[in-house]
Amino acid sequence: MARMSVSVLAILLASAIAAAAAAASFDKEFDITWGDGRGKILNNGQLLTLGLDKTSGSGFQSKHEYLFGKIDMQLKLVAGNSAGTVTAYYLSSQGATHDEIDFEFLGNETGEPYTLHTNVFTQGQGQREQQFRLWFDPTKDFHTYSILWNPKHIIFMVDDMPIRDFRNLEGKGIAFPKNQPMRLYSSLWNADDWATQGGRVKTDWSHAPFSASYRGFKADACVVVAGGRTRCGATVGEEVAPGTGAPAVAGDWYNQELDLTRQQRMRWVQRNYMIYNYCTDPKRVAQGTVPAECSM
Repeated sequence: MARMSVSVLAILLASAIAAAAAAASFDKEFDITWGDGRGKILNNGQLLTLGLDKTSGSGFQSKHEYLFGKIDMQLKLVAGNSAGTVTAYYLSSQGATHDEIDFEFLGNETGEPYTLHTNVFTQGQGQREQQFRLWFDPTKDFHTYSILWNPKHIIFMVDDMPIRDFRNLEGKGIAFPKNQPMRLYSSLWNADDWATQGGRVKTDWSHAPFSASYRGFKADACVVVAGGRTRCGATVGEEVAPGTGAPAVAGDWYNQELDLTRQQRMRWVQRNYMIYNYCTDPKRVAQGTVPAECSM
């Protein structure tokens, strides 16, 4: 029995070491782009923190652009009275017809839950919001927030639990992000005009400076390189490895979709923790402005 325990511990330790080794270095993968020193890379590139005070927030962006991939980041959010603050973590291209895949964490008063806000923009058109409560306190420890983006699906995950699946319905005339490379961005900023209870609860600056922390970044993705090509061998805007279905160097994520078990888990999250769905918004239903994909 003792030997088995030692073996299990050894396996767990090896897994932890492997996971730590797999995490990319923030100073090699990201640039802190604004905040006048409020964003910091620490612990030999293994930890990044963003700060917010009454003068300014802060933010960073990836050095690389990606065209499809699985992006993982561990976040620990602003603790205590975080009302009015927003921690945004998202993929985005540029321009008026940009594509975007959003996680936004809307702060709240002490003891009240965060709101996890998700959205998808295609060719500059958003308004596809789904909002969730979390089944844990996201300020107590780090949790992994993942975006899986391949030619057929955009899947949002929390600690590997799928919470949303935006499917490619181009055959039905629905635009899908597939041609525009995106960078990863994150920022901590003040949005007390809307973020907490519709802007009714304002930021309490007596609790500043606010801080959010990041670690464990991994990008199993197609990285855009010179000439508009990617390390997966694809030209931006064209099918990846025509005739093969996937580039040889891409991971399982490229063709991944939710099997029945994971679909059931996603539905469980949506039944128990979703608090807003753009497809069932009564105002949009009444106005006839529900996007076409909602009926599919």
